[in-house]
Amino acid sequence: MKGWVIPPEKNSEFVAHMEQVLDVYKRPYNPKNPVICMDESPKQLIEERRAFIGMKPGQEARVDYEYIRHGVVNIFMANEPLRGRRFTEVTEFKTKKDWALFIKHIVDTEYTKAKKNNIGNG
Repeated sequence: MKGWVIPPEKNSEFVAHMEQVLDVYKRPYNPKNPVICMDESPKQLIEERRAFIGMKPGQEARVDYEYIRHGVVNIFMANEPLRGRRFTEVTEFKTKKDWALFIKHIVDTEYTKAKKNNIGNG
């Protein structure tokens, strides 16, 4: 599995930029400019093929590793840590459009008074 690799010649530049990102989380609460974190996670939908056998005196519970796969769903989650709010949505797919619709829903329904920038629309 390949992860992020920070080239040695770019290390200090990368760290400086990462510190700027992390400084965002230290900002005081501002309802016009809320800090919202977003993540997503695919989840397998599985069903146990056989019922597990519970513990008995002197015997551990027995769970079969075999299962029936019923596809995959995606979970989107947005979190506003300074207010303790979070929003989740389960979608059948994980596409750019699904992500954009999730973000649009949050912006249009939960943060109607927040300042909005038209980044990339110039």
